[in-house]
Amino acid sequence: MARVAHDTQRQSPLGDFAADRPLTIGEVAQHYGVTLRTLRFYEAKRLLTPHRHGATRLYRSSDRKRLNTILTARRLGFTLAEIKHLLSKTNDDVLQLTREQCVKQIKLLEQQKRSIETAISELREIHTAFYRRLLEETGEPTH
Repeated sequence: MARVAHDTQRQSPLGDFAADRPLTIGEVAQHYGVTLRTLRFYEAKRLLTPHRHGATRLYRSSDRKRLNTILTARRLGFTLAEIKHLLSKTNDDVLQLTREQCVKQIKLLEQQKRSIETAISELREIHTAFYRRLLEETGEPTH
């Protein structure tokens, strides 16, 4: 079982003195490059459970560590359901992946990469056809 480390070196958006201070949803969204909607969605899916002070969501360092783990898992191509399952198996919010899970995910990402490359190639062909048609309509020679 491999432990997937996440970016623990990320600085607090408010400097070192605020590293342990709870941050608002806006501060967290800005710091991690996600939308407020994304954070609320993760909360609705019970992936995050920020503390509340009235209507204000406050994200402690443990919440931010968990968010970082979620974002790492999303970048690796895991679905939210898979992430929820993976996080339920640990108490330190670190993804613990088996070799088989890694191999499966690599194969999935490689297939997605091939699909994206095919789509890009098709779009380039369409773009070239538009360009050629434009040149023909203006009477300019095509190369």
